[in-house]
Amino acid sequence: MSATPAPQGSLAAPPAAPALAEPTGRRALGWRLRFGLLSLIWGFSFLLIKVGTDGYAPFQVTLGRLAFGTLVVAAVLVTKRERLPREARTWAHLAVAALLLNTLPFSLFAYAELTIPSTLAGICNATSPLWGMALSLVALSEDRPTRRRVAGLGVGFLGVLTVLGAWQGFSGLDFGGTALALLASLSYPIGWIYVRRTLAGSGHSNLSLTGAQLLLATAELAVVTPLFTSLPTHFPVVPFLAIVALGAVGTGLAFLLQYGLVAEVGPTTAQMVTYFVPVIATAAGVALLGESLSWSTPVGAVIVLAGAALTQSRPRGRSGAGGGQSGARGHARTGHDHS
Repeated sequence: MSATPAPQGSLAAPPAAPALAEPTGRRALGWRLRFGLLSLIWGFSFLLIKVGTDGYAPFQVTLGRLAFGTLVVAAVLVTKRERLPREARTWAHLAVAALLLNTLPFSLFAYAELTIPSTLAGICNATSPLWGMALSLVALSEDRPTRRRVAGLGVGFLGVLTVLGAWQGFSGLDFGGTALALLASLSYPIGWIYVRRTLAGSGHSNLSLTGAQLLLATAELAVVTPLFTSLPTHFPVVPFLAIVALGAVGTGLAFLLQYGLVAEVGPTTAQMVTYFVPVIATAAGVALLGESLSWSTPVGAVIVLAGAALTQSRPRGRSGAGGGQSGARGHARTGHDHS
């Protein structure tokens, strides 16, 4: 489907024209290296969430993540002398986008990882293209179903059942945490569809819109967090550093890397990072956190990714892999930020 970005929800909407064109000269890092770096950053984000929730409440983890991510993007906005949007209507739509693409999914993943391993959270995140495909068939008239894409939807959800061990009656599965992670992955395509319908052609750059969106998401969490949590009585260092890395690197830097990739190689190629994230998240959780891994988890993850890839497939000549693509369709494919 057309609205299936990578796992993170930070981009707000595309400019009507490439208002912030990326330089076309030789870069310090080739796009393949930056692609790999972005995959690593988003893959490790689930581990960082797990570590952060070891010392702080989920809302506090999310608030810290958004605050540090906003600071990074704000610094770039100042450096580039970019202005935030001024129209009240744009800010209102961005507030909804912030809720659906940042505040809600980030918080749901943080709460989910209180009871499920980071490996499972990373795989649940990979279902976003499947949810997006299903929703687009209903909400986006321009997304016509094809046999291949419908088949991909079926294959993908078969993979989800494999990951969850359906044939064993979901034995040992934490339903609450898993449901929260799946709801988080569902929130992303709902947000992408909303963005396409309300913010396409706004005339603002992606950088400007994302800065405003992250600022609003931080403000939303700043209001909600004190209502459901109390101030920490102590401040464990390692979880705090995980939150700083999750925000500054996993949200702020990741957006900037993604923004450059979309401008250079196009959204179709850039969105392929989606398929590497659960692999890295699983490897990190097993190797660094000692999380257990049954055979059904990696096998199911491969099936999920195969289904997601099928839902993204298009007839030849419509891939849109060229660099510098703008417009609602091009943006919505990559408007994600991580977990």
